[in-house]
Amino acid sequence: MNKTLLSIGHGYSAQAVARRLLPQGWRIIGTTRSADKTHEIAASGVEPLIWPGTDLEPLLDQIPNVLVSAGPGAEGDPVLNACETTMTRMAPGLRWVGYLSTTGVYGNHDGGWVDENTALTPATRRGAARMQAESRWRAIPELPLHIFRLAGIYGPGRGPFTKVKEGTARRIIKKDQVFSRIHVDDIAQALTLSLHHPTPGGIYNLCDDDPAPPQDVIAYAAALLGVPAPPEINIEDADMSPMARSFYAESKKVRNDRIKKALGWMPLYPSYRSGLAAILEGYG
Repeated sequence: MNKTLLSIGHGYSAQAVARRLLPQGWRIIGTTRSADKTHEIAASGVEPLIWPGTDLEPLLDQIPNVLVSAGPGAEGDPVLNACETTMTRMAPGLRWVGYLSTTGVYGNHDGGWVDENTALTPATRRGAARMQAESRWRAIPELPLHIFRLAGIYGPGRGPFTKVKEGTARRIIKKDQVFSRIHVDDIAQALTLSLHHPTPGGIYNLCDDDPAPPQDVIAYAAALLGVPAPPEINIEDADMSPMARSFYAESKKVRNDRIKKALGWMPLYPSYRSGLAAILEGYG
């Protein structure tokens, strides 16, 4: 197997994948839009590449595995806008293409369960853009595409601890509000399994086994730190940005049975409780 991966949009989740693959002898080329980030990427053992600004066609001619983390913007999917013709031409020679999407494509279900067979009814612009991007990727003939719909991502450096420590965390209460989450290391584990056992056409939800109200997560983080939980604030009384408020427009619990059965994936952190405890232990 050719152990080379092109990581387009080498951000938080892709970096976790690289930490798993590099010790296994993989070569990873990671793109970034910022020249300021190339030193950080190189220091991790990944070969940095400025993109947009570099022609990806020669790389796609040589690299059989592609991870796409770059999300759609106002103009649509940036990778396909730049490389759709190239991707279509190269598709038969590729081995694995992973696209990181979001469970936001399912929209609001008033706290009910969703799985990969649930109709896509996004309730936000971000979810609608992801749905459109998924459709474009799936339309490329012969592309060995794997779509991963990620729940709310947390992990080292991304979670509630900093805000709780600084006293800026809030427990915003909305009746029956519930979210699913995924630790970044569980994303990396799933993508590594998929790379070793491709299932072209597969669509998988990636989330833990414990969907929960957001205020419970904040309260648990405070308990781990040994500080009082922030006071509860009713959502009608909360001063929130439109972006922050949009996250409360959707309430659902996400099932992960399909990826467990297909790839034998089991979350390292099946609950936010074990995930947050591990992060705190890692902080020392």
